Amino acid sequence: MANTRSAAKRSRQTLKRTLRNRSVVTRLRTMQKGVRSAEASGDQIRALISAIDKAAKRGIIDENAANRRKARLNKALAAAK
Repeated sequence: MANTRSAAKRSRQTLKRTLRNRSVVTRLRTMQKGVRSAEASGDQIRALISAIDKAAKRGIIDENAANRRKARLNKALAAAK
């Protein structure tokens, strides 16, 4: 339990932020599974790349991790053509 009001507020904020970030990461993981499992269309891959960019911009995933994921997706997109 937090000892000060400000610590209690930070705890509440962290909890909200964690839940929001977890849902974004889960959505990304689900989208990636969908792209990997079946023959994904170019639109699905582009939507996933866009979602990865947004997550990186908000700081939910690291910028380098986002770039790595996008590079692998673009490689798969090029191979699919």
